[in-house]
Amino acid sequence: MGEMIDKAKGYANEAAGKTKRAVGDALDRPDIRAEGDAQEAKGDLQKAKGEVKGAINRV
Repeated sequence: MGEMIDKAKGYANEAAGKTKRAVGDALDRPDIRAEGDAQEAKGDLQKAKGEVKGAINRV
C-alpha cells in the first residue's frame, strides 16, 4: 500500500515541479525554475522509494 502512495506523491511532485520550471522559464525567474527543479527531483526520489518498497514486498 505504501508503495502506491509514494509513487502517487512522486508523480504529483514531479508534475508540479515541471509546471514551476515552465513558469520560471516563461517569467524569466531563475528562483522559481530552481524550486521546480528541486520539486521534480523530490518526486523522482519518492517514486524510487515506492519502487524499493514494492521490491521489498515482492521478496
